[in-house]
Amino acid sequence: MDERLKKPYQPSEHEEHIYRLWEESGFFQPENLTGKREKAYTILMPPPNANGHLHVGHALATTLQDIMIRYRRMAGDKTLFLPGADHAGFETQVVYEKKIEKDGRSRFSMEREELYQEILAFTNENKRFMETEVRALGASCDWSREKFTLDPDIVEVVYGTFRKLFDDGLVYRGKRMVNWCTRHQTSLSDLETAAKTQTDTLYYISYGPLTVATVRPETMFGDVAVAVHPEDTRYTEFIDTSIAVTTPIGSMYLKVITDEAVDPDFGTGALKITPAHDPNDFEMGLKYSLPAVEVIDQYGKLNERCGKYAGMKILEAREVVAKDLTEMGLLIKTESYEHSISTCYKCGKTLEPRVLPQWFVRMEPLAAQALEAVRTKKVTILPEYSEKVFNNWLYGIRDWNISRQIAWGIPIPARVCGACDYGTADITQTKCPICGATLTPDPDTFDTWFSSGQWPFATLGYPDGEDFKTFYPTAVLETAYDILFFWVARMIMLGLYRTGKVPFRHVYLHGLVRDVSRQKMSKSKGNVVNPIELLTRYGTDALRMGLIIGNTPGADSALSETKIKGYKHFANKIWNVARFVLERADEIEFTERPVLTEGDAARLKEFSTLAEDVTVDLNEFRFHLAGEKLYHYFWHTFADTIIEESKARLKEDSDTRQSTLFALLSILTKSLILLHPFMPFITETLWQMMPGKLRASVGYREALLMITPWPNTSQSPLS
Repeated sequence: MDERLKKPYQPSEHEEHIYRLWEESGFFQPENLTGKREKAYTILMPPPNANGHLHVGHALATTLQDIMIRYRRMAGDKTLFLPGADHAGFETQVVYEKKIEKDGRSRFSMEREELYQEILAFTNENKRFMETEVRALGASCDWSREKFTLDPDIVEVVYGTFRKLFDDGLVYRGKRMVNWCTRHQTSLSDLETAAKTQTDTLYYISYGPLTVATVRPETMFGDVAVAVHPEDTRYTEFIDTSIAVTTPIGSMYLKVITDEAVDPDFGTGALKITPAHDPNDFEMGLKYSLPAVEVIDQYGKLNERCGKYAGMKILEAREVVAKDLTEMGLLIKTESYEHSISTCYKCGKTLEPRVLPQWFVRMEPLAAQALEAVRTKKVTILPEYSEKVFNNWLYGIRDWNISRQIAWGIPIPARVCGACDYGTADITQTKCPICGATLTPDPDTFDTWFSSGQWPFATLGYPDGEDFKTFYPTAVLETAYDILFFWVARMIMLGLYRTGKVPFRHVYLHGLVRDVSRQKMSKSKGNVVNPIELLTRYGTDALRMGLIIGNTPGADSALSETKIKGYKHFANKIWNVARFVLERADEIEFTERPVLTEGDAARLKEFSTLAEDVTVDLNEFRFHLAGEKLYHYFWHTFADTIIEESKARLKEDSDTRQSTLFALLSILTKSLILLHPFMPFITETLWQMMPGKLRASVGYREALLMITPWPNTSQSPLS
């Protein structure tokens, strides 16, 4: 027996060595795998943001992905687990802004290229940390194929998609309403906003002969009309007429229009229309050809059109305008009004709607293809109820603003006209065909989800790369449910559009990992669980089991240190059982399979049933059940019952002893195989300590557990 087995199991003494053994074997690379492997099985690691350390959600995702890959590798597939990192545009720039603010600096005082290079250095440093942590989690990925979303070949694919979308009329530059963060000075997509319910003041203001209700009196200087419902008889005599409206800086004349979108029961049933500062008003402005008059600038201050209020911030101006309206006798009354507002998902600041020239993707044609792919099960989403959520979002999808006014990201390969807002993806064009002005490079960058939405085919060398031909479409996309729209839907849409094929056949959505009280983890609450600290303390295998057991697809799960500690005890149990079996099996050499007693034959049959059930669970993505069954079998059936009962039988005659040892060795060996996808480090460590002759005596000659064949069952993928 290996002398190391006589010591208690300490994960830290083995894990780094075992991972190095795997890497040096070359078996993370699919082309180096043994045997005839015709069926490709690919998982692309959702690229973690390269702006910090991994969190517990990354640990869960990496564990699930690695379980799938290790199982399919052992089942005989040609497996590729491709790692990567995301530059994470806006997210990373926000992280870096906070960092330099602590040093008394601001990105607004920096040259664009200077900021870019600083963030690049920051990202490269964090990417190295992240790669080390992914290795520590046991991810058996092919590091020779690692990709970064800013790699030149990735950028070239992204540019090709943009040009194709433009040529096909699916990308256009339009002056449309966007969500603008006045703090970060960039537009955001609809998905990058957070809805917040708050109570504000509803102001009833005299607009000539009418009274309008609004929460934003400070935007009255950009009003271009008053709208009422066409069947609201209170306003019949005013429809299609112009009314004189007095403001604190002068009079204006507004036409009274009708639209069925107006709610007669809100306020007075008469609405001020400000197309430049309200999304609903903007749509109404397009419908009736109303001008969009901007009165709030990019910094959230009233501009020169607002007279004496120019330079005031929004909330300050609102208060002062209301006070002046009161003094003029124009403020009729106020009341409290609870409503939903859009805020920046990073800083929480209320977003200011602005009309800006931006690049938009026409989403309806792309969404139609994605909906059909899910309907026909070319893509299967787990849990099943997520398909309905997916469909509902795509049915009502709006065009996607892919422009960002930040330095960190992939520059948009386009030329634009500063005079008339024309834009083209033809970067050789120098003159605007509309006004004749000189075109200049677009200073904006792509929304990071536009580039990462092309991850599956871009990373595999589309269109001519051998990896693309071999490993695309990929098998499974495993990720968190909260980016179903941000990322998953966009990958399906862009993958179908660019390649004609779905990017993956299955989507497995995991839930959020919460603390022991099922509260969302946050630094402010002080309840963040650091996965690297946990694996350092209890071992990676214990962390992996703690993350998987009890974790059903799409459902949030609770994690506590006590739970992880419990699976450290389980790892100790595996170690001790292996020591018990191996120190006794060392005494005997099986030249052939012994005649088994009736009891031992029944025990092996029981194990075969377990292997069958676990295989079914793995094929059906029920990882929590597979892990739980293995845990209970090994601890309560093998360790507590079979091992204990064997102690007496091992003292009996030679035939009984041989039968007992063969059964114990067979169950131990196959248990290590079944447990390997879940607990790779301790199982591989024990495999290396098990003499080759003992492994061979129960049918396994492979030097590495990670490539040892999965027990043959009727449910095995390649059986």
